[in-house]
Amino acid sequence: QIQLVESGGGLVQAGGSLRLSCAASTRLFSMFAMGWFRQAPGKERELVAATGGSGGSTFYTESAKGRFTISRDNVKNTVYLQMNSLKPEDTAVYYCAAKFAERVITNWEQYDYWGQGTQVTVSS
Repeated sequence: QIQLVESGGGLVQAGGSLRLSCAASTRLFSMFAMGWFRQAPGKERELVAATGGSGGSTFYTESAKGRFTISRDNVKNTVYLQMNSLKPEDTAVYYCAAKFAERVITNWEQYDYWGQGTQVTVSS
């Protein structure tokens, strides 16, 4: 059992940037695939970006490509989501998720651990 704690959310104007962090309570962090998801009110949870255990493989949804970057620090047991050129439609609660796996995982149902979420609000 591991715990995930997100931070870094907030209110930003359109075009601005935020960096989300997710700290994991495990020394085996490098063996976990990590994902960032988001859920806006009235909408389903959707993947934003994901990375495999070593961080060598990444995946981005079309809405994230070119604007968001997922990275991880396996020494600090932390995964990050750098978000640039933010748009009002990026407004959502952002969650990080983890699964003991090396490969990139894009299906939210396959993740075993979830953080509590952090709110991102982008004003127009």
